[in-house]
Amino acid sequence: MGKYPGRTLLRLAATLGGLWLASTALGLLWPEPDQVAKGDPSVDKATSLAPLPKQPIIILLVGIDSDQLNDLTNQAAPMGSANADSLMLVKVAAKQPVEVLQLPIELAVTLPGSNGMQPLASSYGRGGIALTADVIAEILGLTKGQPHRFVVIPRKALRVLVDGLGDVEVNLNTPFKHKDNAQNYSVDLQAGRQRLNGSEVEQLVRYRAGPEEESGRRQRQQWILNGLSRQLRQPNTLAKLPKLLKEFSKEVQTDLTPRELLSLTAAALSNNQFPILSELPLAPRAGEQTLRQLKASHPMPLWPQGN
Repeated sequence: MGKYPGRTLLRLAATLGGLWLASTALGLLWPEPDQVAKGDPSVDKATSLAPLPKQPIIILLVGIDSDQLNDLTNQAAPMGSANADSLMLVKVAAKQPVEVLQLPIELAVTLPGSNGMQPLASSYGRGGIALTADVIAEILGLTKGQPHRFVVIPRKALRVLVDGLGDVEVNLNTPFKHKDNAQNYSVDLQAGRQRLNGSEVEQLVRYRAGPEEESGRRQRQQWILNGLSRQLRQPNTLAKLPKLLKEFSKEVQTDLTPRELLSLTAAALSNNQFPILSELPLAPRAGEQTLRQLKASHPMPLWPQGN
């Protein structure tokens, strides 16, 4: 745990306490449970899923490199405890397009108990969701209590979501073919417009040509996010969302209640616009370095704070 284990534990405890208090206070942002629509949701009215949140909600999504939450080791090289394989902040507000900020997992950060700079991805393996949320809030200049909620998503959860929605349509600009015996991983996808099932989506978002290719992975994640958004808006999707979200919730770690998850989904579908996708601006890479720095000239805060 490093040179100052006591300080690290205190910091994690304080962060967990802050997350718990924020979670309790945030209950005021949703209507009372008895206002939730009853019966099957209308196929053409997202608000029939649940009442919309009263204020914008910021959620931290952490995609981890293990297949399931309780796996003792990840499915990466080198093998070890799960790390963050993708990081995103998602801002959801009623009648507004969803905003997604992709966070570079190769961003150089200082972590408690570590010598030298570490990749942002390692924050999850070192301190779980509490440390990850704490570090991201500091980087972005978030206000106290943000992010409001979190979802930790192992790879099985992604497959469950995609398969439950009925596959995702993408248009690949090039073939993707690769095999990695060390990670028991392979991808074999042709170029062109096609529908991908859960396993194929996992192949695509995991693919990385080399240690310097994280920006390409983020672009492919954007393809999937847009494909998921299109599939969510299909006429036959809304009626099966309550059951699908229940199954999805079994595979993830989150402090969202089932009612809140339905409410956020309803809010995301309450307008006809696709998500607004953005990335943290990075300084140009210096040589073959794998750790990256933020672009120095970008103004703070790095995430929209308005309600």
